Amino acid sequence: MDDFTRKYNTAEEKELQIHYVLTNVYEALKEKGYNPINQIVGYILSEDPTYITNHNGARTLICKIDRDELLQALVRHYLDI
Repeated sequence: MDDFTRKYNTAEEKELQIHYVLTNVYEALKEKGYNPINQIVGYILSEDPTYITNHNGARTLICKIDRDELLQALVRHYLDI
């Protein structure tokens, strides 16, 4: 057993989870012949999961991420903060 305290950064973990989900959703949409950016934006604006394909479990994945958290992560990444 380790004798030190482990610290977890839940914000970093959330960012990694969002990155994983978006990457997988993007690839699934691309594989099915959709324009991934348009479909993801449609989902974000409407919160209608039918914008996302069921292929490779993409719809299930994207629904696990809160839309507000997804938008915050995208803005933070875009602004590089």
